[in-house]
Amino acid sequence: MASIASKSRSQSPASKPTPHSAKSARSAKDTAGPARRDAAATREALIAAAVAEFSRNGFAGARVDEIASTAGVNKQLVYHYFESKQGLYLVALESVYAEIREKEQRLSLGELAPEEAMAQLVGFSFDYLAEHPEFIALLADENRNQGQHILESERLQKMHSPFIDMLEATLERGVKSGVFRPDFDAINLYISIAGISYFFFSNNFTLSAIFGKRLGSRAALAQRRRHVIEFALNALRP
Repeated sequence: MASIASKSRSQSPASKPTPHSAKSARSAKDTAGPARRDAAATREALIAAAVAEFSRNGFAGARVDEIASTAGVNKQLVYHYFESKQGLYLVALESVYAEIREKEQRLSLGELAPEEAMAQLVGFSFDYLAEHPEFIALLADENRNQGQHILESERLQKMHSPFIDMLEATLERGVKSGVFRPDFDAINLYISIAGISYFFFSNNFTLSAIFGKRLGSRAALAQRRRHVIEFALNALRP
């Protein structure tokens, strides 16, 4: 009888899973889920969603909830991978800069004649900004923040060095062959090349309104691209 009673007690309703314990089990399962998730893919999805959200709303206006929702993951994974909203913003900045720096390196300027190399670089800079309005928006936002996040990133500050070295080598080759002036330095040249296209795209709507022209049309973009390449080359010529 005692064994029957014991068996009965072990099967009593009190020992069955309660709604609370079932919920806890589900919660434990949900917590274990991210561990099985492809960590690299999750991280990349969050970065892509962050670039989109920060470029639309800036650092101040961006919402971590929205970034997580767009990436299709739990909000807690943002803090797991990046520690904070600020940490995610910094990684988003690093990712867009890394992309343009990597593509610049693929231009292989050292394999081209100096003038052709410079024309390729100016054209690339123009085309990249035309295709990546999110890059322009993120830069504008970081300038509003006085570059404070970039100052915190050693990776970002080092990222420009290989490209500046490549640009400097192209300038030196041009000077030696007599096609470029000797009084240009690579950093100022880079700022001028980037600036001449950046201003056009970052102010395209206001410039279009002021001058009564559709400066974002295909024809206007092609005309502007030819202009900035020739403008830069003329500035470099003796």
